[in-house]
Amino acid sequence: MSEIKILLVDDREDNLLSIETILASDGYSFVKANSGRQALKILLKDQDFNLVLMDVKMPGLSGFETASLIYERDKLKHIPVIFITAYNYSEEKVYEGYKTGAVDYIYKPINAQLLKAKVSVFIDLYKKNHQLIIQEQKLISINKNLAIEIRERKKSEDKIRSLNVRLLENIEHLKDANTELARFAYVASHDLQEPLRKIQTYGDLLKNKYASVLDEPGRNYIDRIQNGSARLQNLIKDILSYSRLTENDEGAFIKSDLNNILNEILIDLEFKIQDSDAKIKITKLPQLPVNPGQIRQLFQNIIGNALKFSRRGIPPKINITYDIIEKGNPLRLYCNIYIQDNGIGFDQSYVEQIFSLFKRLDDSSTHEGTGIGLAICKKVAEQHGGFISATSKLNEGSTFIISLPLSHDERKISAEKQSIENTNC
Repeated sequence: MSEIKILLVDDREDNLLSIETILASDGYSFVKANSGRQALKILLKDQDFNLVLMDVKMPGLSGFETASLIYERDKLKHIPVIFITAYNYSEEKVYEGYKTGAVDYIYKPINAQLLKAKVSVFIDLYKKNHQLIIQEQKLISINKNLAIEIRERKKSEDKIRSLNVRLLENIEHLKDANTELARFAYVASHDLQEPLRKIQTYGDLLKNKYASVLDEPGRNYIDRIQNGSARLQNLIKDILSYSRLTENDEGAFIKSDLNNILNEILIDLEFKIQDSDAKIKITKLPQLPVNPGQIRQLFQNIIGNALKFSRRGIPPKINITYDIIEKGNPLRLYCNIYIQDNGIGFDQSYVEQIFSLFKRLDDSSTHEGTGIGLAICKKVAEQHGGFISATSKLNEGSTFIISLPLSHDERKISAEKQSIENTNC
């Protein structure tokens, strides 16, 4: 992917020229459209664009309507759209833009450095994502071909062995691709922090030094920059937390008192608990071999969600209990930890989706968050050789079940079970 193509959409020629002039030094190739309909005609003939910069207010099709029509086509869904607008939209109007599939807003008068920085970030993310998609498609194609060969050559044992070896190699390639993706997420998030700190620093300086000079819309723009920066900082923090989770060996697990970990979390959440008048009841939990830092993160995410997603006017109630079960093949002993709340809940049909990255079922304008917390919980549980699941009903609350093995040494399983039974006697 050598040439970077950007589609500029605005009904005013002077605006198109202004944007092109700002970005010209970065070596991009530009195609210009004077309306939403013209932009759609261009995209129907040529889908090879890396980014769309589009005005919101246009005669005929607005920017929102055009973006919605663009993302109805599967071949165009991969192209990021940044809206450019001179209007001070309400949160609902901004949210409408994001629902169409757009990735960001830039407000007029255009800050040249901010425009160049945002375009550079989204172009870089697009290129990396495009490379990963190509790798994935190649690996999927290879695996499909291998599956066909295996079916066709079942009678030849030697050939089947050879194909199995090749299949295992491709699995290793997939693992390497996943590792590379995690590394990219870490590096990208880490590198985004420095320009973000500058945006926050200069935003604070601008507000503190020139607040009395600016009018109300100007101060509002600064507040929006600061609020957006804070949300981006939280997102980067969560992405870094997720990418730092690595495979554990047995030596990383320490026999830990889960009650001490929970007490530390409750101290950290003390003000939230008091403000919401929450009641938290904890059954004494056993000691388990865990990574204390990761388990602390898991518990804090779930308990924090229980406090955040409470029903209006109803104080949160959180009950934490456990039992010991056998499951798996071969059978192993697990400690099931249940964290039950009386919050807003969710439709049980979405239970698999809630543990996916960036997946949120609630209205993000009502509850803050990045959609990474539960994905971190799932990864922590799996790295401990365990599982996490949930049951829920809308407006009745949710129960999260964390299954952790009693031991990572098969020879110690019976002894661990006996120890816990004696403790509870």
